[in-house]
Amino acid sequence: MSELSAHLEEYLRLRRALGFKLEYPGHALSQFLAYLEAKGATKITTELAIAWAGLAKDALPVYRAHRLGAVRGFARYLVAIDPETEVPPTGVWSATTPRRTPFAFSEGDLANLLTRARALLPSLRGETCEALFGLLISTGMRVGEALALECDDVDLDERLITIREAKFDRSRIVPLHETTAEALANYARARDGHVAERSSRRFFLTSGGRPLCYQAALDAFIEATAALGLRDGPVLPRIHDLRHHFVISSLLEWHRSGSHPENRMAVLSTYLGHVSPAGTYWYLSATPELMELVAARLVEGGAR
Repeated sequence: MSELSAHLEEYLRLRRALGFKLEYPGHALSQFLAYLEAKGATKITTELAIAWAGLAKDALPVYRAHRLGAVRGFARYLVAIDPETEVPPTGVWSATTPRRTPFAFSEGDLANLLTRARALLPSLRGETCEALFGLLISTGMRVGEALALECDDVDLDERLITIREAKFDRSRIVPLHETTAEALANYARARDGHVAERSSRRFFLTSGGRPLCYQAALDAFIEATAALGLRDGPVLPRIHDLRHHFVISSLLEWHRSGSHPENRMAVLSTYLGHVSPAGTYWYLSATPELMELVAARLVEGGAR
């Protein structure tokens, strides 16, 4: 084992002991050390780090930024051991990906989506997708969180859903409106009546008793939205846009009622499973109507 490899092993061990998974950095840094070895280098230099990260020429800039970021983290650790180590700079490539324009569902679109989803065949497929899409609309959950739910995570008596180790390893409790809980209870009865033998404790199942997967949910969503004529414009609806609609509806309601959304953003952020309110504030800039309401309130506040 080379000296750099030994340092990398210790670096990953220490970081993982602190709770960081470092799955991608561990894989990427092993590749980087192999690149250094092929170049005959025994130390990390900025030139070699940028050259290695830039090898992914067909990838998005954010991917190259992540490659360089993995090296930067290791180099910051290593410079305390070997002062000749060079720490690559930030900003060589953009570390963010431009967000797609969300599809703006109307309330009528959503009602029609649930009706169309229920009509999908076979019958349990329709009932499962109607319940899934309805849950996403009414709670703003991520589709992956909903698909991962097990029966024990859904307490319909208390009207609570437990989301376990979701994005960023964050767990949370999501309260349900009584109509949502009732719709899920109706689905659960239909599901148990259709599925004689189940191979999973997942809440959303196929007619064969297997967990509903993302691709099956996506196929159903595309089929339903296409049948409604919602895929004919320049912006195509995504399942994630159901979450977007939930956030926008909440913010619009607060603005129109005269409430102060800024006082509730932290709560909404926690409810959605965002790491911080900054992730939630993005929805303000993504929606023209919200921007107009915010601007009007600023003007009103300045006139006082």
